[in-house]
Amino acid sequence: MAAIKEYYTIGLHDTDAAGILYFANQFRIVHVAYERLLDRIGYPLRQIIRDTVFLIPVVHAEADFHQPLTMGDTVEIALSIAAIGESSFTLAYRLYSLDGDLVGSAGTVHVMADGKTKTPIPLPPDFKNRLRELME
Repeated sequence: MAAIKEYYTIGLHDTDAAGILYFANQFRIVHVAYERLLDRIGYPLRQIIRDTVFLIPVVHAEADFHQPLTMGDTVEIALSIAAIGESSFTLAYRLYSLDGDLVGSAGTVHVMADGKTKTPIPLPPDFKNRLRELME
C-alpha cells in the first residue's frame, strides 16, 4: 500500500531533445513524494536543512522506465516504505498514468547521518516509528 500519493504533470523542462522525459528527471519527480513523506511524518525537509542536526542523504538510487512520458502527461506517484533499518530506510516509487498503467518505477536508500560529522547515526525512535506506521 502506498504511504503517499502525489500527482505530477510533465513539463517541457522535464523532457529531452526527443520530447521524452529526460532520465534524470524521474528522480526529481519522485523527490516530490519524498518531501511529502517527510512533511507527513513531521520532519519537513526545510526544517532538516535549516537545523542540520541530522541529514538524510540518498546513498543508492535506481530507476526503470516502462513507458515513455511526454510533455503534458500526468502521473500518479505512489511512494511506499520498503524497508527500515537501524540507520537507513528504503523507499519504493511507482509512477502510473492516469489510465492506471505502470510507466516508471524507482527506489532510493537513505541513511541518517550526523549533521556535523556526516557519519551514520541511528534513526531517531520517533522518526522510525512514524515510518513504521506508514509501512503497514
